[in-house]
Amino acid sequence: MLIHLEPVGGISGDMFIGAMLNCWPELAKELPGVLSNIGLAEHVITSNSSHRDHTLSGSKFEVELKSGAHFHHHTPFRDIRSRLLQSGLSKGVIERAIDIFSLLAEVEGRAHGCSADDVSFHEVGAWDSITDITFAAYLIDAINANEWSVSAIPMGSGQVQSQHGMLPVPAPATHFLLEGMTLFDDGFAGERVTPTGAAILKHLAPGYGGPAQPAKLIKSGIGFGTRVFKGKSNILRVSQFETLSDRVPAEEISVINFEIDDQTPEDLAVGIDRLRQFPGVIDVTQNMVIGKKGRQSMQVQVLCTPDQENAVMGSCFDQTTTLGIRYQRVQRQVLKRSESKHDGIRVKTAMRPNALTAKADIDDVSDHFYTHNQRSSARAASETAALKKEKSE
Repeated sequence: MLIHLEPVGGISGDMFIGAMLNCWPELAKELPGVLSNIGLAEHVITSNSSHRDHTLSGSKFEVELKSGAHFHHHTPFRDIRSRLLQSGLSKGVIERAIDIFSLLAEVEGRAHGCSADDVSFHEVGAWDSITDITFAAYLIDAINANEWSVSAIPMGSGQVQSQHGMLPVPAPATHFLLEGMTLFDDGFAGERVTPTGAAILKHLAPGYGGPAQPAKLIKSGIGFGTRVFKGKSNILRVSQFETLSDRVPAEEISVINFEIDDQTPEDLAVGIDRLRQFPGVIDVTQNMVIGKKGRQSMQVQVLCTPDQENAVMGSCFDQTTTLGIRYQRVQRQVLKRSESKHDGIRVKTAMRPNALTAKADIDDVSDHFYTHNQRSSARAASETAALKKEKSE
């Protein structure tokens, strides 16, 4: 699954949550439990309501402090981390939330010249930002997409008021978080990316642009921000795409490579055959290469299951003269296949993403025609012999 973000108006924590809930509304029912787990249920009220501007409709997520509730706005990073670690949230959500806060602590420390552990948050240490980040972590973990991407990000301009006074837009911490991402100026001033929004993006490590390969658009959602732009919707749109990896699941295999330049072809052929029969081996291939001192060498590649990796490497040392092996774990995608018989010939069918293909087994085809030719030759010989006998009589 690929999730693509389009920060038309920008990105903030509430815009991200609103867009995600607009796309996956069924996840909203879990959010009160998340709020309770971090001890904020008695302090804040959250809402996700339908919203429409002059052009579009979507969701608007908001967090409000309950009447009479008190919450410190000046919160050390270590306190937030401790709160998350002691919560009843799942491990995945806790790790994501701490990572987002860690990213913020690092850039705040970089901006103010102190270590991440010594950072005390102001704006992002407030109840609303803690809620936004924890909810975002929950939604990211629940969707469990294997890939994220983002369009060019509007950088904004001007200045923004903070606890440290007036700061340029993007604010220093936000600016650091956006390093490496693609920005542009769309002519609309003001803060377009908040520190929370930038930290969420950094955590997701998205690619730039939409799907690199053809992908099916499944659904989309829109989250509104609080600001209003003249002639422009202040939205973040999120889109879910089905990619090849969704239709063809990936699996991990081990790849083993080595070269041989001092083993006779006959002996190596026997060793390769034995490797092919070794438990866990998926395939063995050979290629002719030129090695050191201009010697012709045989390059061998063995594919095997990860659980048999060490045993297969041991067999490579036993069956060949190689003195060294390279190995790595890689991902592969394998199409679902089935086999059937037609007129005694095995036919292998592959379920491709957009088609079904079939191919006859070459060995069966060869045997079939060989047998057919033999029978034809025998019949022809019999008919010829009968004809000769008839003529002789």
